[in-house]
Amino acid sequence: MLPVPHNEAQRLAALDRYRILDTDPEQGFDDLTAIAAVICETPISLISLIDLERQWFKSRVGLDATETPREHAFCAHAICQPHDLLIVPDTLNDPRFAQNPLVTSDPSIRFYAGVPLVTEDGCALGTICAIDRVPRQLSSAQYEALRALGRQVISQLELRSSLASIQEKNTQLNRTLKELYSTQSQLIQAEKMSALGQMVAGVAHEINNPINFIRGNLRHVQEYTQNLMDLVQRYRVAYPQTDPQLDAESDRIDLDFIQTDLPKLLNSMQIGANRIRKIVLSLRNFSRLDEAESKAADLHEGIENTLLILRHRLKPQAQRPAIQVIRDYGNLPLVLCSPGTLNQVFMNVLTNAIQSIEERISADQSIPQHPSCITIRTAVLDCDWVEIAISDSGAGIPEVAQAYIFDPFFTTKPIGKGTGLGLSISYQIIVHQHQGRLKFNSTPGKGTTFIIQLPIQPPF
Repeated sequence: MLPVPHNEAQRLAALDRYRILDTDPEQGFDDLTAIAAVICETPISLISLIDLERQWFKSRVGLDATETPREHAFCAHAICQPHDLLIVPDTLNDPRFAQNPLVTSDPSIRFYAGVPLVTEDGCALGTICAIDRVPRQLSSAQYEALRALGRQVISQLELRSSLASIQEKNTQLNRTLKELYSTQSQLIQAEKMSALGQMVAGVAHEINNPINFIRGNLRHVQEYTQNLMDLVQRYRVAYPQTDPQLDAESDRIDLDFIQTDLPKLLNSMQIGANRIRKIVLSLRNFSRLDEAESKAADLHEGIENTLLILRHRLKPQAQRPAIQVIRDYGNLPLVLCSPGTLNQVFMNVLTNAIQSIEERISADQSIPQHPSCITIRTAVLDCDWVEIAISDSGAGIPEVAQAYIFDPFFTTKPIGKGTGLGLSISYQIIVHQHQGRLKFNSTPGKGTTFIIQLPIQPPF
């Protein structure tokens, strides 16, 4: 019967701990196997590891097979005597191996010498062995050299295990560092957007009260003014002959013009007050401080609110003309989302588009069609998704930077001009928070398109 080491369970656990089985060839082990074949002057040498049901060769010289059943393995006998070599001068004269298929057929083993590979805790994992097809013996020097090679195999295993442990810890550290960067960037951006939202909400609140007062009283002013105008007109009809001094004063103030222009002026004031009220509403909608985190929202409204916040950046500047915004909106349904965080994404992408156009202009790079232009296209994809594509005619993203633009703190801007958080946070919001997709196409010198794809009903 096939012998089994007394500490078989511990031995198999140790073998598994090294994670060596079924791995690719490695130069360090192959060199030791080659040296064993040269020193022992044998055509075959192996580093064999004994698993539960097989012997597997980590390295081999002179043999094509990569493994054999354990019950046929000479090394399965060698590991049962971990403190000594197993020497079989002639296998046909040894009843343990005379009928072994490895002896009676290819590779026709007639001589075997194996040194157990023993760990510090006394577990024999396998052997380094020398094999010949003819009976023979080894010299004492060859025996000692084979033992030394066995110790070197264990050293290689320990070194390999240590390197694997270091690499695993390094991977964990890198993952932890990346998570810390991501958390830090989210905290910074969340604080930044929270401060912006609070400021916008505060400004909207402060404007809202006086503008409501103005709008409410303009209606009465218009009514009072019309009554006064009607009264003046009736006086003119009732008393066509007036005092010369009153006629002179009427001519001086141009009463006829006032009667014609004052209603128009009040109407313009009403339109302006309504416009301010809409701006206040847009500011409040942008801040989204008083809404639930997830709701069915109109994405076009979010885009328009963001454009309103950036309106001053789109106007003509001393160093550039106005940036034209082209809207190509599709018929989008309401999307279940977090409107406040999506507004952050729109803000980041549109701000980058404006900066890219300004960079191109400052570098004197001309684009023939729409030299200062941002195009926003929206559409429904496959009934379940919507897409927002924001294109700019800016300088484009350098090719060397395109693989890193979603990394936290990576920026192509000069020091002090950017934090490198905007697109990283946008990626987190779109991909992780909304289970969407964020990608881009960019050609240096020809502009960039960011494509935001969102599920209409994400699995929140």
